[in-house]
Amino acid sequence: MKLFFYALREYDEKGFLEECAAKYGFEYGYTSEYPNMDNLELARGAEGISIITNPIDSKMLDKMQELGIRYLTTRSIGYEHIDTVYAKKIGIRVAHVTYAPESVADYTIMMMLIACRKMPFIMQQSDAQDFSLKGKIGRELSSSAIGVLGTGNIGATVVRHLSGFGSRILMNDVYEKADLKAYGKYTDKETIYRESDIITLHIPALEENYHVIDEKAINQMKDGVIIVNCARGSLIDTEAMISGLESGKIGFAALDTIENEAGLYYLDRSGDRINNRERAVLMAFPNVFLTPHMAFYTEQTVYDMINNACLGLLNFEKEADNPFEVPA
Repeated sequence: MKLFFYALREYDEKGFLEECAAKYGFEYGYTSEYPNMDNLELARGAEGISIITNPIDSKMLDKMQELGIRYLTTRSIGYEHIDTVYAKKIGIRVAHVTYAPESVADYTIMMMLIACRKMPFIMQQSDAQDFSLKGKIGRELSSSAIGVLGTGNIGATVVRHLSGFGSRILMNDVYEKADLKAYGKYTDKETIYRESDIITLHIPALEENYHVIDEKAINQMKDGVIIVNCARGSLIDTEAMISGLESGKIGFAALDTIENEAGLYYLDRSGDRINNRERAVLMAFPNVFLTPHMAFYTEQTVYDMINNACLGLLNFEKEADNPFEVPA
């Protein structure tokens, strides 16, 4: 079987791909470019394609089918960037990957600590040799009420890890996990908005979750609330968040992902004029900390993403049970 990988990073992913090809016995080709209508021809002769989080619409899927591509996987947990309905319609099976949740969970807690201790401001002042204490007083996780929206694998791991800090933990999810009730309390979103000092998001970018944090939700929150997002940018209404930062309702925003980040992150854009006004506004706040959607990025996670992308495609070919297949 031959696979083709788009947007493959030679400095980290390629070594793991070579290891998997030797272990599982398949051929592969790759490019560092993201897939587009002009370079899909590179995948001719492959049965399966692996991509990352770039949009795959019906036109691209039609071209893949024309080239004989039968399987498609994204090296990400989320797959909302793929038109999965159309893919099924034309007979292309789609998979995604899973990886150990500790990478994002640990990063999330790091973001909370950065926000609580005002680290961006402290480091900025330190660089200017201002070692005074004024304006740098922080807060403690142990005395904070933390609202966790979404208790899937990552959210649940955040809850378990937070339990060691002694925080009061409030949780919300469509599906409640009995074992997590030893660490916190499940409740409705409105209670989380009203009572949490810190709110962290770990829900998928489904249509029903679009702008789950909007003006109405923010207005219900405590003054000075900390918002952490290491999930998906579409979960937060950016304009509403900017207004909340301007008014002081939001005390700190620690964001690994934002709206309209496509074509921005994972690329070297140094020296470019970046057309993303919302990001520029957010970066102007001293109480906003942005990172380029890299909470997942550890050696173990990158290996898992490559390995599980390969398994997802190979399982399709073998007609084996495929835990990575995107449900119809």
